Amino acid sequence: MPRSPGHAFYDRLQVELVAAGFDGFVEGLCAAHYAERRGRPSLPPGRYFRMLLVGYFEGIDSERGLEWRCADSLSLREFLRLGERERVPDHSWLSRTRSRLPLELHDAVFTWVLQRLAERGLVKGERIGVDASTMEANAALRGIVRRGSGEGYREMLTCMARESGIDTPTADDLIRLDRTRKGKKLSNTEWESPTDPDARIARLKDGRTRLAHKPEHAVDLDTGAVVAAEMHAADRGDTATLPDTLASAARHLDAVDAAPSIEAPAELVADKGYHSRATLKALDDGPWKTRIAEPKRDGFLRWHGDDAARRAVVNNRTRLLSGVARAAFRLRAEIVERCFALALDRGGMRRTWLRGRDNIHKRYLIHVAGYNLGLIMRLLTGAGTPRAFQDRLSACLAAVILPNGSPMMLLIVVAGDQTPAIAISLEPDPLD
Repeated sequence: MPRSPGHAFYDRLQVELVAAGFDGFVEGLCAAHYAERRGRPSLPPGRYFRMLLVGYFEGIDSERGLEWRCADSLSLREFLRLGERERVPDHSWLSRTRSRLPLELHDAVFTWVLQRLAERGLVKGERIGVDASTMEANAALRGIVRRGSGEGYREMLTCMARESGIDTPTADDLIRLDRTRKGKKLSNTEWESPTDPDARIARLKDGRTRLAHKPEHAVDLDTGAVVAAEMHAADRGDTATLPDTLASAARHLDAVDAAPSIEAPAELVADKGYHSRATLKALDDGPWKTRIAEPKRDGFLRWHGDDAARRAVVNNRTRLLSGVARAAFRLRAEIVERCFALALDRGGMRRTWLRGRDNIHKRYLIHVAGYNLGLIMRLLTGAGTPRAFQDRLSACLAAVILPNGSPMMLLIVVAGDQTPAIAISLEPDPLD
């Protein structure tokens, strides 16, 4: 049957994945997790990872939405390498496949994408910006229970109302009691979610208090490539999660021969939330040259004989005074925040529908790998997502003077690859 023209963005991305041997790579990784002779024939693992990539490029947060979108688009069916009569895998297949494949395998696919970026010079490893954001968990704050006893929040308010003399409290009574009671703050050490124990009570970026997770990125400031995408508990501070993120960044950079060393350290650019004596002391004279913003403090600093911490803080403060540091912080504010906006807000992962930190981390790694693939596509086509590729379709109106001296108008439509697709002649009215 004749083939209709597909989406130019996905066709170009398919060419890159096939040329780099993506399917053979993931099949070799997943071979140990598939039975050879039991059950019905399994679906290709390359299709599983492609569907997760579609989630980033289309901004789809749920797996049911992924199934519906892929079934509705012929271009996406071809991107998934489906036959004419093959059905799109359903959402339950996505869930089961993700639960059976370990987190380390998803991290290996993320590293493979990073290696493709390094082949095109999109990973430098000289300046690394680190920042964290929040992701709303798939658990309701009203459903939390006490650790150990299992007492619910509403049950606690009901007991307090009865103790205050209200035998049959209504919902309005409980709301009023909750609003006026002392010590209203909720502690993660005392409360947990029965549906997602890994979720933590935290304040989101928009100011709401919800159960959440904490994604943290390490980004190459020279190219915008994400070299580490970790998922931490939302109640852990930035200084507590920084060592894990730096270890992941160093491991991924080592896979592309760009790992920092003591002889050739990489710059670490972070905001004042990552500033602490213990952090700077641990990173001093190591593979990371810190440029961490220092918060303003009243009074004098007292070191109590800790000369190593004093030297680390002073060295970091000295590096903040140069013009190089100001340029690095401008890049960090632009590039790191942009990658969070693309992955979480436009990419649809600001609120997750999965539960369990490792389970969420698996999908998030492939989600950010889609962001990194978008950098390659931006280099090749000028657009990093299908939507941006369509937005680049522009029309140019040009005037041409004919040999007889009369003007002729040309409407030139330029496609995303800068190739003139349509040229329409608009001849003027001879009476004008």
